Order: sequence, then C-alpha cells, then structure tokens
Amino acid sequence: MSKGKIVIALGGNALGTTLSEQMNAVKISAKAIVDLIEEGYEVVITHGNGPQSGLINNAMIDFTKANPKYGDISLSMCVAMSQAYIGYDLQNAVHEELINRNIFCVPVVSLITQVRVDPSDPAFANPTKPIGAFMTKEEADDKSKEYGYTVKEDAGRGYRRVVASPKPQEIIEIDSIRSLLTEGQIVIACGGGGIPVISEGNHLRGVPAVIDKDFAAALLAREVDADFLIILTAVEKVAINFGKIDQQWLDVITSDEAKEYIAAGHFAPGSMLPKVQAAVEFAESKENRKALITLLEKAKDGIQGKTGTLITK
Repeated sequence: MSKGKIVIALGGNALGTTLSEQMNAVKISAKAIVDLIEEGYEVVITHGNGPQSGLINNAMIDFTKANPKYGDISLSMCVAMSQAYIGYDLQNAVHEELINRNIFCVPVVSLITQVRVDPSDPAFANPTKPIGAFMTKEEADDKSKEYGYTVKEDAGRGYRRVVASPKPQEIIEIDSIRSLLTEGQIVIACGGGGIPVISEGNHLRGVPAVIDKDFAAALLAREVDADFLIILTAVEKVAINFGKIDQQWLDVITSDEAKEYIAAGHFAPGSMLPKVQAAVEFAESKENRKALITLLEKAKDGIQGKTGTLITK
C-alpha cells in the first residue's frame, strides 16, 4: 500500500551545465528518488532547466547566425529540447537505480509537457527568470549588446540572462500524466516548468519565456492530488536573515508565517523566494498537504521529519 504521493522538483542547477556533469548528477538524483520509492511512496518527478535552456538557446543563436537559411529557433523550442535530453538521462538513471535495488517492472517515462500561460501576465513586461551560464559583468555587457539580452545580477553569484517567467495556468497533458500514474509508472513531467504556450483558438503557440519550475511543480502536485511537494535545492533548510549574523534556519513553519517572512523580504527573488511561494501555494491548496524544502541527498530524511524546512497550512 502506498504511503502517499510525492512530487519531487529537482533544480536545474543541480543537474550540471555540461552533458558529462549531467550524467553524473542524475545518478545522484536517482538514488534520492528511488530511496523514496523504496520507502513505499508514489513519485512524480519534475526538474528545472535554467542553465540548460539558456545554453541551448545560445547555441541555436550562434548556429543560425552562421547558417541563416535555417531561421531562428524559439526559446519555447529550446525548452522542449531541454525537457527531452534531461528526461532521457534522468529516466535512464532512475531505471538503472531501480534495477540495482532489485525493483523490476516499474516503467519510467518522460513526457514532453506544455503549460498554458496568460499572455497578459505582467511577467512579460518584467523579465526576472535567470537562464544560461553565470557571467562576469564584462561578459554580461557584451552579450547584452550582441544579442539584446536583458541581464541581471543573480543573488551575488554573477550575472545571467533573464527572461519572462509567467505563472503556469494549465498543464495541457495532465490527463496523460494521470493515466500513466494510474498504470503505476514513474512519470517525469513539466520539465523546466513546462513548454510555455498560449491558446489561440484551437492552436497552442509557444512564447519566449521560462516558467519557474517550482510554481509548475506546485500546480502539478495539486493536479495529481499529491500529499507532499518536495523542492530540492542547494541548502538543507530555508533561512531568514540569510548570510547575516542573526541568520536563523527554519524547521517547521505555517504558510502564514512563511508569508510574513516573504513580506519582510527574507528570500531572494529568482532563488529561494519562488520556492517558498510555491510551497505555500501547495500547502494551502488542500487540508493535510505539506511542502518540504531541502537538499537532494536529504530528501528521505526530510520526509521522515529529520531535517529540511516543512511548510504546512
């Protein structure tokens, strides 16, 4: 009998920036994921793609500059490409780890997933989502001049290109995801927040944006009626007054407390802020739903209440 359903959101930065880094990173991710499956949980996986979609987009821009007959490759197409190659590595790593633990006949599948956004979302007028590699100030200025990028400093770690990050409204392939879960499959979906599309009559048109994977994960978790949303990041717990002398790590907080900390400006935009906001959205969406923010390798301990920051209603 299942202990419950978990949606796991892996950070794009945790997947590395090169193919070799990604191959190694997904093996580590797979161990943490299969730990939870072995504990008796149903698991749905989603992942970020900020570094990957940016790198693909840069490569496509350079390619079309050298080969103009092929035309421009849209950012939404780059998101689709990132879903495919990250999903490919991730599903193979999970499949291998399952077999290593003598867990057979559990299919793992990646689903190319579109997510509808609102064309009037104010995010389109204020790009905030970092994508691609970190740059120095000089490199950022050069890219901005050469390609017309909007570039911003990213949480003290360097400069990155930023694009619009509209809120997800609807997962187009949600019925397929539910059907696969009913069949007992492990599903990887909404990679990179999903391919951002808008509705134009019967047509779905991709738009130049990257949906924040944490908000997409919260929507996915609600739509598959998950009990837990686990957002995996680079720190074991969420902190207030981060990096200051009075820094305080948070263990268990209510959604109301989290909203107070958000209002007080404790969490960095584009970094911890969307994670906490997404966790609050999910925790408040239904009774007994909980969200956990922690390190990848601490996911199992976190679900057992030993570490991480737990957000409840």
